[in-house]
Formats: sequence, C-alpha cells, structure tokens
Amino acid sequence: MSIGKKSFKKIKQFFLFLKKLFTFNITTIMFGVLLLYMIITVILYATSGHVTSYQVTVGPLTKNPVCNALAIRQEQIVPAGGSGYIDYYAREGMQVRKNGSVYALDNQKTETSDIDLSAEQLEKMRASMAKFSYGFQGSDFYDTYSFKYELQGNILHASGVMESSDNSQETENEDSGVLKGQAIGDSVSLGNQKIFTSPEAGVVVYSTDGYEEKNPETLTENDFDEKAYKKTELLTNEKIKKGEPVYKVITSEEWTLMVPLTDKLAATIADRSSIKVKFLKDGESQNGTLSIVTIGEQKVAQIQLKNGMARYASDRFLEIELVVNTRSGLKIPVSSIVTKEFYLIPRDFLANGNNTEGKGFIRELQHKNKASTTEFVEAVIYKETDEEGNEITYDNAELSGGYCYVDKETFKEGDVLIKPDSNETFVVGEVDYLEGVYGMNKGYAVFRQIEILDQNEEYCIVEQGTSYGLQPFDYIVLDGEEVKEEDILSGTY
Repeated sequence: MSIGKKSFKKIKQFFLFLKKLFTFNITTIMFGVLLLYMIITVILYATSGHVTSYQVTVGPLTKNPVCNALAIRQEQIVPAGGSGYIDYYAREGMQVRKNGSVYALDNQKTETSDIDLSAEQLEKMRASMAKFSYGFQGSDFYDTYSFKYELQGNILHASGVMESSDNSQETENEDSGVLKGQAIGDSVSLGNQKIFTSPEAGVVVYSTDGYEEKNPETLTENDFDEKAYKKTELLTNEKIKKGEPVYKVITSEEWTLMVPLTDKLAATIADRSSIKVKFLKDGESQNGTLSIVTIGEQKVAQIQLKNGMARYASDRFLEIELVVNTRSGLKIPVSSIVTKEFYLIPRDFLANGNNTEGKGFIRELQHKNKASTTEFVEAVIYKETDEEGNEITYDNAELSGGYCYVDKETFKEGDVLIKPDSNETFVVGEVDYLEGVYGMNKGYAVFRQIEILDQNEEYCIVEQGTSYGLQPFDYIVLDGEEVKEEDILSGTY
C-alpha cells in the first residue's frame, strides 16, 4: 500500500472519530445540562453568605402568666328524699328551674309507665338527640349517661307530668336521716316512682368535694393543695338511703376565682381593679373585678365574675391565663433591628407621575450651555411626617407640610427639586434615620420600616400597618448587621 493511501485512511479514521464524539442524543444533552446546573448551584451555595431568618408573628411581648385557680360558688347539697333505686332526669351541668325534675326513686329497678308524646314533642326529642350525636367525642363518653338523664327529664316535662306537682315538700323529723337544714325539693308520684324536684333554680352537679360551704373568708392555705383534693361522684346504680347526698345545685351565676400569686406577679397586678381571665379549658375569656388578699402567708388574687359559671360547674380547680400583657403587635427579635439614613424632602414637593408612574419629585437638570430642563423621578416613600414629626396616615393625609423619607440612592446631595406648579426649589441634603429590619421574602435584602411600641432585652413589639413596613408571617434577617440593602440572600427558613 502506498504512503498516500495510508495517509488518507488515517485522516478518514480521524474524522469518523470526531463524528462519533460529537454525536449526542437528547438524553445525553439533558444529562449534561442538569449536571452543569448542579455544579453551578453548588458553587453559588458554597461561595454565597448564609443568613438566618426569623418569621414575624403577632402577639404580646411576653407570655401571660398561667395559674391554677380555685372556684368558689354558692352551692347547696341536696339529700335524697327517700330510699330506693335512683333514676336521673337532669344532666350534669344542666340548668333547672325551681321545682324542675332532677331524679326519681323506686323500691325496685323497674321501668316507669309509658308516656305518650305528640308528634311535635317527638320531633324536639329527635332534634336534641341529633345535636348531641353530632358534637359527641369519645373522650366525652361520661356525658352519654348525663344526656340520658336529661332526656328522661325532658320527656316528663313534655308530657306534663311535672306540672301537677302538689307542692307538698316531704317533711321528716330530725331522726329521719335527712341532712339537717337542707331542703330536698318537692315530690310527685308517677307509677311506682316518686320524682323529686330541685328546691332552688340553678345548675345541677352530681359530685361533692367538701368545698360547698367555703367562701373566700374561710379558705386556708391547705385548700389550694390540688394533690390533697378529693372528689366524690354521686351518680350510682346502687340503692341509696334516705338523707344521703344525691346531687348539689349551684344557685347563682356569680362566682369567684381564688388565684395563688408569686410576689412578682402580685406586684405586677397590684394597681389593677379589674383583670381579664382566659380559661384554657375552652379558650373563653371574660373580665372580672380584682382584689389581692392574703391567706396565711400566701398572696391570692380574688377575681369576682358575674357570668360563665355554668361552663365550669363541675370543675373546682381551673387552669387560667391572667391577661396582663394587653399590648400586642408584630413580634421581632432586637437583633434584627438596623438603622438606615434617608433624605428628608418636604411633602409639598411631592408630584404625581403619569399613568405608569407613582409619586415622586421633579428634579432640575443643568446642562453645559447653562440651559436647564426638568425630569420626573419616581421615588419610594418610606415614611411621611407632619410638621411635628407625627406619621401621616390615611386619616390625616390631607395635612400639608412635613417631610418625606426618601432612599438616598434616589438622589444625590445637592440635587435641586422644583415644587409642582411653582418656581420654589429645594436642595437635597438634609438627612434623618429610620429604624427597620431587612425583609427576605424577595430573595434579597429589602429595608422595612418599623415603629417600636415596647421591648425587652430579646424582643420588641412593633406597630402593624406602617408605611413600607412588615406584615404577619414575613421573613426577616435575624441578625440585621450581617447584610446590606439588596444583598442576595441564601437563608435558613
């Protein structure tokens, strides 16, 4: 083979190799692009600065104190008016009127006589059962029995049986076994049963605990010991004896919370005559009259309430929150706060742009031939104040005078601004400072103005709704000194 043919063959093999090298299918191209993207991302992450974020929340500066309160009410224990097996007609926590049916006694465990109800009355019973079923939860299984008793009582009232009470209260001598001085209520016979009614209007509770006759003046320090607290349930399927406690009735909606206090908390609320209480059991709140008393060596808050008792009639001790920190706002860490310098420009120099532009200022331009022209410069107004330094809001926007806080990047010192519809000018140069934080929502540092309402060593509360300010759940830089305006941020959220 000649030298020329060998050279031609080598050149041909070389070009075939190049063709094979640069022949890519779509999969190879996509893999290459993805690999390149991952490499660039890793490099950027490794070389960029990392900052820690903080999510803005709404609330008080510090948490309100949570305490355990002892509930004192006007309670009357009702003894059984006879002996026998008991059927309950009033539900735990149910409000009954005076002479309303509560329970019945029978010598034997027998069913009561049949009672006929109208279609309308039956519909009301079905609606009551449907309502109970809809709100029922497994943790409320005990309420099933209470609802059963309530339903039985409603049936008796609907049928008119209890309207025929003879108002003849059963009387016994002192040897009868009835608790001395305690009313047992009226009674009426229904078949083999004798049905007893409430001696007073109030809320029915089927338990006792020894606090029924206590009041704020007779309490001792030992009464606040929850570990020693004992509660006796009165609901029973067994035969009861005459005179045994069968239930108690709470006869007034007014009640009192007795709250043991630390010396620090007592000093905090010492100058108050009223206080707001939040019940952690259901989140409900109400205001009460406050006074601080001393029981033994313990300082105690005595909070008198006029309503809401029925919701907690079965509870002697309640976990409550004393709402002493009423000032609320946007909560941010003190470490986030920075100050920024702004140009102060009179509000009277504000001008409106065209349809595509917002508010701004008219700047005068000087040319080399000493001729002058003007241009409109759109500007971000971080804050507007009146002549006394108070912030301009929607309610007082019509006021004249005062200043605008404008980013220093918008103008240069010495720029001349022209007042709209006037020959009056203003030379840019006067500065002032605003406190703020750097927002991270856009991926780069953006200054957000704040108005501090209250603060401690770690956190502060700032006002909501300030111009160019913060909103709940915004992300801000935790350490404001770590970044500068418009820095690209790679943060930890």
